[in-house]
Amino acid sequence: MRRCECGGRAKFKAVERRSVLSVVGHIEYPRRRYYCPKCRRGTIPLDRWAGVGERSITAGARQMLVLAGTSWSFDRASVNLRRFCHLEVSDDTIERVCQEEGQRAQRFLASDPAAVEALGKAGGEVEFSTDGTSVNTVDGWREMRLSMVVKREPATPCDASGWAGRVLNTPTAKLSICAIADARRVGASWEKLSRRLGLKHARVVHAIADGAKWIWEQVGRRFPKHNGSWCVDVYHVSEHLHQCGRELLGEGAAARAWAEERLLIALRHNGPALIKHLECEQRLADAAKTQALEKLLTYLRPNSDRMWYADRLRQGQTIGSGQIEGGCKHTIGARLKLNNARWRVRRAERIGALRCLDSSDLWSEFWLQAA
Repeated sequence: MRRCECGGRAKFKAVERRSVLSVVGHIEYPRRRYYCPKCRRGTIPLDRWAGVGERSITAGARQMLVLAGTSWSFDRASVNLRRFCHLEVSDDTIERVCQEEGQRAQRFLASDPAAVEALGKAGGEVEFSTDGTSVNTVDGWREMRLSMVVKREPATPCDASGWAGRVLNTPTAKLSICAIADARRVGASWEKLSRRLGLKHARVVHAIADGAKWIWEQVGRRFPKHNGSWCVDVYHVSEHLHQCGRELLGEGAAARAWAEERLLIALRHNGPALIKHLECEQRLADAAKTQALEKLLTYLRPNSDRMWYADRLRQGQTIGSGQIEGGCKHTIGARLKLNNARWRVRRAERIGALRCLDSSDLWSEFWLQAA
């Protein structure tokens, strides 16, 4: 007799043979089934010990299926598993396993101490960045918002002449999370993450993002602000300058030179100096050019306290959001935009959570928790 999970005594019922999917293919083995009169449930201790669930897939095989299903479309994953590993498994099974593990990955990222342990121990300054990318869902195109916290040691200080060619230090640790949700819910997830990481007491938290209003409203509510630690991505500012240059001077070298000269003002003397220069230029312009400059200033003025580029370069800090831009492209878009797929929101978020695990270097920790 064996003790059941309910506390009752389970009695031996029969010996059965079962075929399971393992990392070396389908195998068959005998196991003993027990029955508990108290809860009226059957139990197979060997299956529980081996990590074989209802789908008759071992823990190692589940990991292989999830890795394949989050790297390729489910049908392509089925083909590649057969080619690489000689595993015969349908795309439907791969999808179901990915959804099950994706739900568990969401819980892991949201609450498991192992998810934030590396960030807590790593050295360097805290950088927070966020952005979104559109995902095709059954309800139409929705924005999946990716958020990333990294720790990084400052780079070698430089000035405006060397900013484009400088190399940032590799992050010492990172954590990514994602959701298809409104700004309030996304901001609430940042606040929870901030509490888990103890960011309220951090010496400094660098927030880097584009100029979207909702981002900075939520950042202001969820993170501590230190002078000069919030930064609007310099490349977005550059894009607005080049757009204004084309409206003023048309396509060509003159427009590019106009934009680059004004970007250098921000890089040498910070954003407020650029705004002041453009306002002086606006007062001397004709009506058509005034309108184009006012459009540019409408973007820059709300971000004036987030454009301390010269100061940040001297301190070796980042002024661009390339890391989060790359995350949106490679972590989210590279999988969720395959083959014009249309997702249910909850399913897209589960696959996104698994992709975030991989990009956060938490893959091994996640599967160790499962074991």
